[in-house]
Amino acid sequence: MASQRDIRRRIVSVQNTRKITKAMQMVAAARLRRAQMRIESTRPYALNMLEFIGQLARYLQVDLSMHPLLKPRTEINKVAVIALTADRGLCGAFNSNIIRRALDLVDSYTAQGVDYDLVVMGRKGVGTVRFLKKYRLDKAYLDVTERTAFLEAQALTNGVIRRYTADEIDRVHLVFNRFKSPMEQFVTDQVILPIQEEIMGLYTPTGAREHMDFLFDPSPEVILADLLPSYVEITIYRAILEGMASEHGARMTAMRNASEAADEMIDDLTLAMNRARQWSITQEILEVVAGADALSG
Repeated sequence: MASQRDIRRRIVSVQNTRKITKAMQMVAAARLRRAQMRIESTRPYALNMLEFIGQLARYLQVDLSMHPLLKPRTEINKVAVIALTADRGLCGAFNSNIIRRALDLVDSYTAQGVDYDLVVMGRKGVGTVRFLKKYRLDKAYLDVTERTAFLEAQALTNGVIRRYTADEIDRVHLVFNRFKSPMEQFVTDQVILPIQEEIMGLYTPTGAREHMDFLFDPSPEVILADLLPSYVEITIYRAILEGMASEHGARMTAMRNASEAADEMIDDLTLAMNRARQWSITQEILEVVAGADALSG
């Protein structure tokens, strides 16, 4: 049985750890609120842009094959997989779930004989890929903050659009954690290029007039060509914001669970210390009784 001093030291150590986890929980909660506000302001813009592009493409009878970002490839020879992880840990399975989905996607394409480019954002994902040494890391983005997120989204967009239009890659996957609540984040695999299915699918309104009574200057084709790269850009930017909010939510949940586990451990250690104290007192009483018996005999 451990001594009372050892148990007391463990209790103090766990209490100090609980202070840290509770502080980290509060910091994550504060950052989560700011991240949620950014998501709430970004989502309507992205959805409205997608809806407008869908209307423009469908009801003005724009030839989708005229723009390379809308035209799907008949043969897939090379894909780009973009994984959005975090720079820090202590957020449960947040990073491991994303990088696992991305690497599973790479393995699936490799088994089909399709080449890949792997782009990873975040130190945790980059470190995992480099540690495994099995996968080829094409590009890494580190130290992305909320202030630099849009600039990084622009850099990612410019790179994938340039390579896609030059026929260097035939499909682009974006793997990130979609934020639903602090307790729920879902790993999402979204094909962002080509984007024809999205435009002609979910966000195309029904019951609208067959022809729209608008005059366009410049032509609808030119407007569409300007909007499509902007849509890809806002999609990546929104995914980065979703990932940041999911990271804060996952960290807040993980730190709350750690604090609760520390409380349980402190209770168990306190019970063990009380038992050790009781055993020590009982032992002293037995020694006193044994000494008294020896003197009386």
